[in-house]
Amino acid sequence: MTNNEIHGHADPQAGAGRYFRQMDMVGVEGQAKLRNATVLVAGVGGLGGTAALYLAAAGIGKLILVHEGVTVLPDLNRQILMSTDGIGRTRVDQATESLSKLNPDVEIEVWNGKVEPEAVRPLVRKADLVIDARYDFPERYELNRLCLAEGKPMIEAAMYGYEISMTTVVPGETPCLECLYPESPKVWEPLGFPVLGAVSGMAGCMASLEAIKWLLGKPGLAGKLMRFDSLTFQSVEIDVAQAPRCELCGSL
Repeated sequence: MTNNEIHGHADPQAGAGRYFRQMDMVGVEGQAKLRNATVLVAGVGGLGGTAALYLAAAGIGKLILVHEGVTVLPDLNRQILMSTDGIGRTRVDQATESLSKLNPDVEIEVWNGKVEPEAVRPLVRKADLVIDARYDFPERYELNRLCLAEGKPMIEAAMYGYEISMTTVVPGETPCLECLYPESPKVWEPLGFPVLGAVSGMAGCMASLEAIKWLLGKPGLAGKLMRFDSLTFQSVEIDVAQAPRCELCGSL
């Protein structure tokens, strides 16, 4: 029996295209939009790596990956693009290999570094959409500024413990990150907050879906802040507005 036969019957999907199962949802034109899109994913850890994985699976034409450093053992409870034999190797290189194995048609560009204005600004400029999955507030604020300056929508995705937060920032239309969080927490340990891989993976799936919806022109979280408790599976959406005195987006 071949792999294309199940219980003596020919597999109806044998020979179908890679995106066969999603075409009824996105359509031919929608799939073309995904193929022609460039998405920058800042942070390819538990959240951003999962988002990048499902964007590649959906057929995004180009991914730009931003992350610094090498894989260490504590990463592996959540960073599904990495592997045990990759400990000590750069994260963006491993992410590129994993995504290319899944979908070799996706073009991938990487920056092995933090969100630094000089290096990342040209990458933001190339993107149609940005996913912010960085683990520290200074880089999130910097990416917010870059997206506002370049007029690029940004999906702001975060998790802490069992809680997931997400919104889509659209320059000139919605609050920016600093409207919502004008100051970073006084006590914050970037590498000390609790992370369960299944929660960060769930957040990454949500972020990739939000990105796909945006690219297809479907309703999403622009102007809304979503909070999801993965422990109880309860969620709430809050309408949010620009802060009148926001120095970044108030004049856009």
